[in-house]
Amino acid sequence: MERVILHSDMNCYYAGVEHLYHPELKGKPIAVGGDPQKRHGIVLTADYMAKKYGVKTGMTLKEAYALCPCITFISPHMDRYLRFSRMAREIYGEYTDRQEPFGIDECWLDVTESASVKGDGYKIAREISRRIKEELGLTVSIGVSYNKIFAKLGSDYKKPDAITSFYRWERESKAWPLAASKLLYVGRRTAVKLHKIGINTIGDIANAREDILTDHLGKMGSVLKAFALGYDDSPVKKEGASAPVKSIGNGITTVRDLENIEDVKVVLYALSESVAKRLRENGFSCKTVEIHFRDNGLMSFTRQRPLKHPSDITAEIAEAGVGIVRDNYDFRKPLRSIGIRGCDLIEGSYWDQGDIFQDPKEREKRMQMDRAVDNIRERFGYYSIQRGLMLNDRGLSSINAREDHTVHPVAFDFSR
Repeated sequence: MERVILHSDMNCYYAGVEHLYHPELKGKPIAVGGDPQKRHGIVLTADYMAKKYGVKTGMTLKEAYALCPCITFISPHMDRYLRFSRMAREIYGEYTDRQEPFGIDECWLDVTESASVKGDGYKIAREISRRIKEELGLTVSIGVSYNKIFAKLGSDYKKPDAITSFYRWERESKAWPLAASKLLYVGRRTAVKLHKIGINTIGDIANAREDILTDHLGKMGSVLKAFALGYDDSPVKKEGASAPVKSIGNGITTVRDLENIEDVKVVLYALSESVAKRLRENGFSCKTVEIHFRDNGLMSFTRQRPLKHPSDITAEIAEAGVGIVRDNYDFRKPLRSIGIRGCDLIEGSYWDQGDIFQDPKEREKRMQMDRAVDNIRERFGYYSIQRGLMLNDRGLSSINAREDHTVHPVAFDFSR
């Protein structure tokens, strides 16, 4: 039996969610990203009306405003986007437990087992599209195919609010005439390399000699040829094995330069409280901690460290970050800015092997303490309770990292 694979892509996702919270902006172009007051930062998402003016993802707010003077900029609200993403996955879950997120707003679904009960892939896609619209107020574009690559091609084929099939027999008539850049994993640089050897469409890739492709692209040449031919049997991962975002982090340019590890510790604990709380709120744990720091000569460094166990515990995340800085920086120059990120996210309920060398009761106490602090701050405000460590430097610790600074999720690569 041939597989039935869907790829669901929520249209202009961040902007779509913000339109739900701002009905007064109906019919007006909006973009999500940066600091609207200062017009500083980049566009994360623009709605279709703004796109008609030429506004694109990755463009600075200043550039977007020059193209579309009537545009309204809205600061991102990641909690909203994650919540709607979870609700969409609850709908998907009524059709399959094989869900593989590809960013916060996209997801592959293997509905092969449901097709015999709920109808063919196209019918299931129509039903999901209708429910997302009626229950969440958003629109999706869905690709229907027999593999993940062509299903993704289908969701990109027509937007917004469309369903497109790329069945095996439609490969040559529908897939091959498309630009090579439409194929998943053909980014801008790869597209340029292909163009230089006269390959401009997916069909050109399919019909090219494999040795020529590998000469210019290495092993990826063989992979892309297989994809263009429709040879993709990679499975859709089971629900719960991955998270819809890849990381959650927070960074700050400090009120004064950080001159030693004790200064770093104060700031990293303040930032880690924000990161850990966001992880807990959205049901994630991180397997890796990443630190980005910049000295007062504007030289930047990024380092990572895996955790022994996936964690949403403030102290574990902060201590890993402090350890990274201690092992990788000598403070010949003071640090001007620093950020910490929880990476390699998994669902918080995902099973993890215990450690005989770690006291589970102590770890449970840390979890309970974090949740107690969350509850107190929700009732009485952020500054109602603080760690004793923060008293070491009132200046460095006087930041509410959760509310005063941007929490950065990473869901996709802007370079593509």
